[in-house]
Amino acid sequence: MADATRQDVEFAADGVTLRGWLFTPKDRTGPYPAIIMTHGFSAVKEMGLADYAAVFAAAGLAVLVYDHRNLGASDGSPRYEIDPVAQLRDYGHAITFLADRAEIDPARIGLWGTSYSGGIVLMAAAQDRRVRCVVAQVPFISGYDTLMRPATAEFRAQFQATQEAERQSLAAGSPPRLVPVCTKAPDAPPQPRGYSTYDYFHGFGDAVTAIWGNRITVRSQGLRQEYEAMPWLERIAPTPLLMIIAADDTITPTDICLEAYARASAPKRLVTIPGGHYDPYLDGFAASSAAASDWFATHLSVI
Repeated sequence: MADATRQDVEFAADGVTLRGWLFTPKDRTGPYPAIIMTHGFSAVKEMGLADYAAVFAAAGLAVLVYDHRNLGASDGSPRYEIDPVAQLRDYGHAITFLADRAEIDPARIGLWGTSYSGGIVLMAAAQDRRVRCVVAQVPFISGYDTLMRPATAEFRAQFQATQEAERQSLAAGSPPRLVPVCTKAPDAPPQPRGYSTYDYFHGFGDAVTAIWGNRITVRSQGLRQEYEAMPWLERIAPTPLLMIIAADDTITPTDICLEAYARASAPKRLVTIPGGHYDPYLDGFAASSAAASDWFATHLSVI
């Protein structure tokens, strides 16, 4: 990365070691303003986050990118379990880690999250006043509304039965059951949101796919019902908020994102990228990364 130096880092989070990369700008002197970044549901840091970090580092920002607990290079068990409440708390540990480093200005730390972590950074910004600005890209806002609103009664009953059976199995001492994050198998149940998720995750090559694993615990599906960012939107201010949404998003539905944005108070800004959920990472990358970089540079007083 021409504009930054990257080093491997790790930090403690409630007894779990989280691992990632710390990028610091070249040809500038610290202490630097800093951004903390994580990826979305099940994703690992190798899935494009270094590209965003490069843009932010070129603007004079240090960037901490790390894998969520139980995923990628980070420790934690059960492996492949995605707990939104634990991920929210881990952002606080990441802030503490950065604030203790001599090359970082603890008074100028911002958060960037996308998809599943996009809603988590909204909650973190509302709860932790050490956060000086926040960017939420195609944010997952409500576990219930996103997953259950379009579901049939049959799907809801099957979902609850699966979760209840998994609880009984775990209580009996069985290991967590793993299921695919996404599939294109012809005999798999139809995916109403299409195959865009499969194509996105498998677009990074076999080495990254192996790190990711395309697996989550069954309980991860149930834990999504504990995910509710909507009540926190009104509490983010006065922390500046940038929300980047996709115009035709069916994975983190556009209308839910717009409702969330309407609930937030100023200072705030909305940027809309044409296309679906993954377009801000792909054809819309230049627009989404530039908007975030400008927001951070302005509100973290990059000189």
